[in-house]
Amino acid sequence: MKTLICVPVYGGLDSVERCLDALAAAPVAAERRVLLIDDASPDARIAPLLARYALTMANTQYRRNRSNRGFTWNVNQAFTAAQPDEAVCLLNSDTLVTTGWLDAMLGCLAEDERIGTVTPFSNNATICSWPDFSQAWPVPPPAERERIAAALREAPAAAIDLPTGVGFCLLISPSCRAAVGRFDVENFPRGYGEENDFCMRAAAAGFRNVLCPNAYVAHEGGASFSGERRALMEVGAARLLAKHPGYDEAVAAWIAADPARPRRLERSAALAASR
Repeated sequence: MKTLICVPVYGGLDSVERCLDALAAAPVAAERRVLLIDDASPDARIAPLLARYALTMANTQYRRNRSNRGFTWNVNQAFTAAQPDEAVCLLNSDTLVTTGWLDAMLGCLAEDERIGTVTPFSNNATICSWPDFSQAWPVPPPAERERIAAALREAPAAAIDLPTGVGFCLLISPSCRAAVGRFDVENFPRGYGEENDFCMRAAAAGFRNVLCPNAYVAHEGGASFSGERRALMEVGAARLLAKHPGYDEAVAAWIAADPARPRRLERSAALAASR
């Protein structure tokens, strides 16, 4: 399946460069395009950096907004830019992809036409965190990231249902995007809560939100929002619960059941045995 990868950018120069270096280097078999959106970054070094990657990374387009529009507005621009048969992958600018990441996630979409969103394992992805979700774990060194990714690829498993995807790296199927519509820019203009709202609407429309047990994408976390992060999270959480009163209960039930635990334990043991 063809995929449009959207990377919205606002500040965080060093993280952005690491993200794009990893994206350019990670082998992917699937046909993909990349859309880099500069959301009027205040750092003047961002624009030439993104322009350079647009010239040197295959099938990459760069856009710069005249004014800061917010993460959710930029996601909706990616939805507009995507072809009807393209999946859309939302990739934070502080992520670090690994070998085969997109192919594994697309493999989950191919398992079931009802799968609408796919999230990979990560060191820092709330309920999708590895080796567990007790905390946000540090970003592993490059070689360790690839070891984890290889361990997951070497013993593929079926997708694991989630109450919600996690927006640091979220793959959305064409049929889900067509049925559910755009992200809610009115309630979640700056991010935090927007992907959860979309996933809840997807579930209500009959789609599955799943964890890809065969992919790993590292996540530094919170780089774009700095000191604003806590306030944005609080506002987003309140608005999310106002729209979806059962959200917290659904997430709590998933955490209590922890259906991803056998996969984490089995692959962690395989990693330990290979050292």
